[in-house]
Amino acid sequence: MFSLLFLSGGLFLGWSLGANDAANVFGSAVGSRMITFRRAAVICSVFVILGAVIQGSGGSETLNSLGSIPRMEFAFILTLSAAVTVFGMSGLGLPVSTSQAIVGAIIGWNLYSGISTDSGVLSKILLTWILCPVLAAMFAVILSAIMKRWLKRTYVHIIKQDIILRWALIVIGAFGSYSLGANNIANVMGVYVQSAGFQDIKVFGFVISGAQQLFFIGALAISLGIFTFSKRTMKTVGGKLFKLTPESALIVVLSHSLVLFIFSSSVLSNFVISLGLPPIPLVPVSSSQAIVGAIIGLGLARGGYGINYKVLAEIGLGWILTPVVSGLIAFVVLWGVLA
Repeated sequence: MFSLLFLSGGLFLGWSLGANDAANVFGSAVGSRMITFRRAAVICSVFVILGAVIQGSGGSETLNSLGSIPRMEFAFILTLSAAVTVFGMSGLGLPVSTSQAIVGAIIGWNLYSGISTDSGVLSKILLTWILCPVLAAMFAVILSAIMKRWLKRTYVHIIKQDIILRWALIVIGAFGSYSLGANNIANVMGVYVQSAGFQDIKVFGFVISGAQQLFFIGALAISLGIFTFSKRTMKTVGGKLFKLTPESALIVVLSHSLVLFIFSSSVLSNFVISLGLPPIPLVPVSSSQAIVGAIIGLGLARGGYGINYKVLAEIGLGWILTPVVSGLIAFVVLWGVLA
């Protein structure tokens, strides 16, 4: 009973992630009116769950390296602090980052408990916060050039082109949703992995680990958030920041999906190591940062016209405030409850 109560903080954070970050996978497609919100929500939910259960462990290890949470009640306070922060930002229509929120909360825990924050791990996380939107912008510029050349060289009837784009958005959105689940489930349930104590179970001959059970529960909460509270953020990202055509939406979704896949694939990281290069950090990155970076890259590729810089400034402010606010809330609550 107490375990379920303490997990509620992670479930609230998962719901907030669904309301804010996960919906961004299809925000551009919905903003361009190529896919209905309901259809996008169903597809996103299914593939987020699959990604979380099948490939969700990498980011959790990184977060636990930043700060080890020995008991569920402490994990509850941290996830609740992060969730309150994300929920508040979502209420303002800002596509903030659950990754930043949980990292801020973990640092708040470290400050309260007197634990030294691993500067190497923190530096790696901060670097990915910079690389995430930059890489998404770079992918968008490259894909925009490829799309432009393809449209010039290939004649496709407008009706057929509309069908192709619609299905491409669905397929790429599913891929992005899978990558999101694999990458961001660590934000929701990663701090519980060491303390929850779920035992491995067998289902039809397959072993489901305790961590995978946690990730499945968290992914269900993400799905609920997508259905109940994500429309406003979709409109901010999908229409207000930069007016998207269906072709633009395809570029943005694919750029975003590639970035999330890069930072969640242990196979790709091992391949890079085999080439004698530094490993790709398996770090939970922000879906919102990736989608916004892709939109900005697309806007810059088209001369920088049409970007709503006021909305961009508001989004940037949300990114700065999120880890600070979450860390302060966690520290104050820990001090008030446990002092």
